[in-house]
Formats: sequence, structure tokens, C-alpha cells
Amino acid sequence: MTSQVSSPAEQADEAVVGEQRKPAGEKDVRRLDRVIIRFAGDSGDGMQLTGDRFTSETASFGNDLSTLPNFPAEIRAPAGTLPGVSSFQLHFADHDILTPGDAPNVLVAMNPAALKANIADVPRGAEIIVNTDEFTKRAMQKVGYAASPLEDGSLDGYSLHPVPLTTLTVEALKEFDLTRKEAERSKNMFALGLLSWMYHRPTEGTEKFLTAKFAKKPDIAAANIAAFRAGWNFGETTEDFAVSYEVAPAAKAFPVGTYRNISGNLALSYGLVAASRQADLPLFLGSYPITPASDILHELSKHKNFGVRTFQAEDEIAGIGAALGAAFGGSLAVTTTSGPGVALKSETIGLAVSLELPLLVIDIQRGGPSTGLPTKTEQADLLQAMFGRNGEAPVPIIAPQTPADCFDAALEAARIALTYRTPVMLLSDGYLANGSEPWRIPDIDDLPDLRVQFAQGPNHTLEDGSEVFWPYKRDPQTLARPWAIPGTPGLEHRIGGIEKQDGSGNISYDPANHDFMVRTRQAKIDGIDVPELEVDDPDGARTLVLGWGSTYGPITAAVRRLRRAGESIAQAHLRHLNPFPRNLGTVLERYEKVVVPEMNLGQLATLIRAKYLVDAHSYNQVNGMPFKAEQLATVLKEALDG
Repeated sequence: MTSQVSSPAEQADEAVVGEQRKPAGEKDVRRLDRVIIRFAGDSGDGMQLTGDRFTSETASFGNDLSTLPNFPAEIRAPAGTLPGVSSFQLHFADHDILTPGDAPNVLVAMNPAALKANIADVPRGAEIIVNTDEFTKRAMQKVGYAASPLEDGSLDGYSLHPVPLTTLTVEALKEFDLTRKEAERSKNMFALGLLSWMYHRPTEGTEKFLTAKFAKKPDIAAANIAAFRAGWNFGETTEDFAVSYEVAPAAKAFPVGTYRNISGNLALSYGLVAASRQADLPLFLGSYPITPASDILHELSKHKNFGVRTFQAEDEIAGIGAALGAAFGGSLAVTTTSGPGVALKSETIGLAVSLELPLLVIDIQRGGPSTGLPTKTEQADLLQAMFGRNGEAPVPIIAPQTPADCFDAALEAARIALTYRTPVMLLSDGYLANGSEPWRIPDIDDLPDLRVQFAQGPNHTLEDGSEVFWPYKRDPQTLARPWAIPGTPGLEHRIGGIEKQDGSGNISYDPANHDFMVRTRQAKIDGIDVPELEVDDPDGARTLVLGWGSTYGPITAAVRRLRRAGESIAQAHLRHLNPFPRNLGTVLERYEKVVVPEMNLGQLATLIRAKYLVDAHSYNQVNGMPFKAEQLATVLKEALDG
């Protein structure tokens, strides 16, 4: 769904919450400038769908938003248990925001496990809506409640709304030819209807979505729509909800344009398709399904009309092998995976370095090591991307900073791969992949021209005067070798992983040639043209906070908080991690203290210390969740005071 914005961008405070009462018939309507809602329930309760629909309607309404889906790490944990809790958090506002929010203003808990797993994040005074039908003695004992939290006073500090969601849903659907179990499945739509009433969300889009989703089962579609409407009507008529809320569109938060809500993986997919069109090359994806990267395979498989070919391989090695073969054949080649898959693909990435062919390796990072936390986020693959191959096998590395930025990062990765004839690592993560935000749909005329020229004929003259094709004769500016398509007459050349002779590409075991080729491949990466690092430092601070990837939102929100409190602090965020921007060393020298927050144990800080001999201070978190803005603000304040 898209929305139009027609005002200039302005920065606004993220942490201010305004409230204004105004009568609206029998019930009050309060105007807020932002709200954080978390839907939580069993993994079979449809919380992700509920959150997605609320988000889509919020995007179409014109609010700025940021989301945080949080999935169970197990494929199907036992129902009603803490490991099986699935949640979806949405932060939406009438101004520019950066994170999914630190703490929910509203928690919708579909069962005791959802309440217990999330109550620690809910501040006193917040609203809690619970499905009382699920608070049976057995369900409560399963998660360690000795007595009902709805009755023992433990929730007295909250605005508690006990609602028999299951019973109300079944009652609303009694006219449908459904079993009780089938009717109960629509309770998430009842909850969505109730929350849509509370926050004045549009409803037409959700009803159209349900009609389309269950087009082959019209009775199920009608039942879900009925449950959705019943939830809305319940909010309108019950005395328990005496107040509803309005959050105005974020009219001043965005540049003029047409916007839609987009997740990181969807933005990456669209970026890859756009890159192939701008390069005038067919797009080939060789991939093996792995959480949280699989959505890219699913999405690209829908776009055959754009010349996209997707190959779901039998394993990670086959996926990248096919992609590298497609690169050899003249396609814009991509392979997608997560950390464990990168480990398996490492030898073929090294082969791509040796062959000097363009290849995009997209790593949607997750918690590790090994299988680790498949559905949780982490930034722990940076050193693997930098060094995780045998021999000297350097590759460029770039990292998007927001879900929408994944589109531009895909285009940038393609630019580097095609221009310099090299594999490129793109490091996204689970937080960006599954999270979403508004994205301004770009004008096609503003996209970069990525067209390349394939080798057409001989490019070298031998001493005897004969003209031949040398596959490793380089462009003097980029050090890129020519890209010769198989089957082109006169361009026959050797291929394989054994070291090549400079220029001719013949197999070479000569020590001096190997030394030269190793240094040349490194020089090619070091010479990649990347933008200089921009520093946000309005008043000459002495402390710099340096980040990369998905920490951008929490870091920026924390910096804003500190500046509102009168503190002086600078911020810079790296997109290009290999090579680093040429001015990075100069930037670091300007500050007395450099703080590097990362969702790992200090990988960027290690690189910074090694390359620039700067005493970078790490702040690290590896709990599978993104940083909270308040948490980072506290840490940065301590650094300033220290």
C-alpha cells in the first residue's frame, strides 16, 4: 500500500509523547504523537499476520513507522510455552522515528506465556489487553504462574483490559458453518479489529487482503472479516475501552514522493531486480533456503517477467556454484544465505576472487555459531566476511543501515561487482530483513547506469604481431579484467582455481607471479571508489560514536536524546567496510574518544584498532535483539562523563 507525502523533511524528537483530550460523542479521543504496540501470542496465534496488517494500514494512513517481528527459534515449540511465544512490535508516529521503540505502550497478550515473556518490557501505566479465555489453571502452571496474574494484584500498576477474545470470536462466528476450533483461529482478527478501533486505523485494506488471501475459501474469508468487524464493534460499544487514540500522519517527516511500507528482504529483492534492469543483464539467483534469507528467494521467484531466474539448489555449495557459473555466462549473479551458509560457500567465494567475476553474496546475519539462533539478529559475520577464506582472498563488504536502505545497498553492491569484476559481500541481518519502514519509491531516471561492456575481440598484440585475447589484461583505472562471454569467437580462455599468469591467464606456479597477482587483487579492492564518510557533528564534539549496519536506528535515536539533554556528541555510520572510506583515519584522529556499539563482541572495533591504531571503545550485545535507544544513551552518557 502506498501513501502520498507532499511536504519537506524535518527532524523531530523521537521521545516526546503529547496527549490531548477531545470529546467524540460518548467516548473521548486522545491525540498522541507516537505509540508502540506489541502483539504477542503462541506461534500459531497469527501474531505476525496481525502485526503485518496493522502495519500496512498504518503505512497507508501516512505515519512513520518501524517494526520488530520476533519469531520463536524453534520450528514449532510446544503450544503455550515460553519458547513458543511469537511477537510483533510496531512503533508509529506523526514525526520521524528511527527504531521499533524500547518499551510498548500497549501489550496484547493472547495467553499466559505471552504475558510472562513480555511483561518485563512493559512500563508501569501501560495498557495490557489479555485473552482471559486462555488463562486456565493448566496454561498458567505451564509457564510458572502459581496464581492468576489477572487476580493476584501483580498487574495493578498497569491499565488492564481482560477480554474473552476466544469466546467473543466464537460467538461472532456462530452463524458460519465452522467448528469451534476453526472459529477460534480468527481470534487474532478480532484483536486486530479492536486495536484498529482504538487507534483509528483504516479497515478497507485489511478486508480486501482477507478476501484475496482466502479467495479459494470464501467462507473462511467471510468468517475472518466478520471477526475483524466484531472486534471493531466491541471496542466501539464496550465500557472497558472508554478512550480511543489518534496519531496523525507524519506529514513533515518525509520528502515529497510516493511511499510504501517495505521490509529489508523485500527492499533487497527489489534492489536486485532494479540492478539487473539498470545493468541490462539477466538476474540469476542460486540459493538454498535458510532463515532469515529465504524471503529473497521467494520474492525473486515471482519476477520472471523481469528476466529473473531463480534456482533452489540442493545445498549451499550448489547454490553458489550455480551462481558463479551464471556470472561466467554473463548474468548478474546472486547467492543469498545466512552465516552458516557463508561458511559452506567460502571455497567458491575464493574461486570467484581468483576468477575475478562479479558475484553478489548476500548474508542475512543471524545468531550463531552453527545453527545458533536462526530467528534472532546479530552482526557477528563481519570478520568472516573480511577474512573467512583460505589464502589472500579480499572481497568488498557493504552493509545497509535500515530496511529501506537495503534497496540502495543492493544497487551499490551490483555497481562494485560489475565495475571491478569481483564478488561482493552484502551484510544485512535479521532485524533489517524482517523489520519494515516507509520507503520512498524512487524515480527510475534517478537510478544509476550499471551497464557493462563485454569483451568483443582480441585485446593484446604478441611480439610476432599476432592479436590474441588476454583474459587478465586489466583496466588501468579499476584493475578489472575483461568479462568474456563463453562462446564468443576468439575469446577462448582457461578457467579454474589454480593461480593464473598475469595477462595471459595461463596456469602459473611462478612465485613472483603469485606474489604479483595476490598484491594486484588486493590493490583492486583497496582502489574501489567509495564515498567519503559523513560525520554528524554540529558543535565540535570530543566523542564520536561509530556504527555499521542495523545499529544506525538505535544509535541515532540515542544521540538525539543526548543532544536534547545538552550533550555534545558526534555520530558517523559506515556503509562500506572493505575498503573503508579514505577519510576514515582522518575522522578518527579528530576525536578524543571513539565508541563502537555492535551486536557482536567487537569485530568492527578490532578492525579499527588494527588499521588505524585507535583505542576504540566497544559496547557489545549478543542477545539476539537489537539495541534499545535508552540503553545506548546511558552507555554513551557514561562515555562522555568518563
